[in-house]
Amino acid sequence: MTVLGASGDVGASQADAANAVLQSAVKKAALRFVPLLTVAYLFNYLDRTSLSVAALTMNQQLGLTPSQFGLAAGIFFLGYSVFEIPSNLLLYKVGARRWIARIMISWGLVSACMAFVVGPNSFYGLRLLLGIMEAGFFPGVTFFLAAWFPTQFRTRMLAWFLVGIPLSSLIGTPVCSMLLQMDGIWGLHGWQWMFLLVSLPCVPLGILTLTLLADRPQTASFLTKEERDTLDGVLACEVRERPHSSLWGALKDARVLICAAIQFGFTLGSYGIGIWLPLMLKEYHLSNVTVGWVTAIPYLFASVGMILWARYVDHKGRRIANLALACLLGGIGLLAPILSNSLISAVIGFSLALIGVTAARAIFWTIPTRFLTGVAAAGGLAFINSVATTGGFFGPYMMGWLKEFSGSYVIGLLAVAAIIFASTLASLSLKLFISKE
Repeated sequence: MTVLGASGDVGASQADAANAVLQSAVKKAALRFVPLLTVAYLFNYLDRTSLSVAALTMNQQLGLTPSQFGLAAGIFFLGYSVFEIPSNLLLYKVGARRWIARIMISWGLVSACMAFVVGPNSFYGLRLLLGIMEAGFFPGVTFFLAAWFPTQFRTRMLAWFLVGIPLSSLIGTPVCSMLLQMDGIWGLHGWQWMFLLVSLPCVPLGILTLTLLADRPQTASFLTKEERDTLDGVLACEVRERPHSSLWGALKDARVLICAAIQFGFTLGSYGIGIWLPLMLKEYHLSNVTVGWVTAIPYLFASVGMILWARYVDHKGRRIANLALACLLGGIGLLAPILSNSLISAVIGFSLALIGVTAARAIFWTIPTRFLTGVAAAGGLAFINSVATTGGFFGPYMMGWLKEFSGSYVIGLLAVAAIIFASTLASLSLKLFISKE
């Protein structure tokens, strides 16, 4: 009995030592990668946030109608969606480090060119090209994080990365609204200065990404050999437990198709709200600067809510149930601005809606990485995102068309809420295919 007890103590101490090494490796990787990728995603979303602020003055100066602006905002996602899978397959071939850096540099340059649009046609063309340049960034980073962080850490890492979305509006909207005040400097409009100053920093960020990222633990010089081997071993065990190895197998999987439908719904809601939120708040007779600050309020709550919800899910599990609850909250929040004409009610409602859709995004992306691996993960994640990202086209365009048709935002908000509720039902249906939570 003494021998067995001693053996058990040795086994426990070895497990504790291995866990300490794993924790050390994950901490080093998180500190090196996640802040940089979060800032990159902040600038990635700032491209879209800045567009909504630019509309406060640009639309009138260029003579854009609501439907033209909505089409230009949405056409970005057509280019993004079409090139999503090819981009991620190239990422799988050449390595995430190089490809993510390429995406960041090219989108920064194209986004800066937005300062020189002269009408709807040039607006459409540059937005389409910007979508092509950005294609693959989000699923590429998702693939990268899945290649580095074991399952028990992944929701938190994704949440910290995804906090770049609400932060881009929390920080970016007030900053962009103040940049509009640069109108007339060197003969440029305020919205032109805004596009230049929020886009060009992406170029040095891309160069920094090329320097700091490593494609996999075994190529990471900042880890010790023991840390590389331990982290690599844990990740290899997880890969062996996932059944998919082919792209075609992933594309015909019912779980992949349902995931695409779920993300389509909350992505449509996210962009339907985000692109039009400054213009909707402008209806309450606020100044442009005030609109910028008030727009930041819902995104402050969304940032905090997403991090706390992701931490809860990492500890408690039940990802599918929490995904459904997040989508449900997103739809319910959009009813408040419809039921009341009060600015306070609108801000509360939009805050709840954005907490829901941003938390849904963080929870959602931990689900497909549980059953996809290798080229199936690269292509499958890109397929989900490419189908779902078309929601980024339909959301803004639908809101603009319905605003022009009805004269108010009520019908558009009702339509967006209904689609997010459909995502709630689709989330619950995942339980039929994924029994293990």
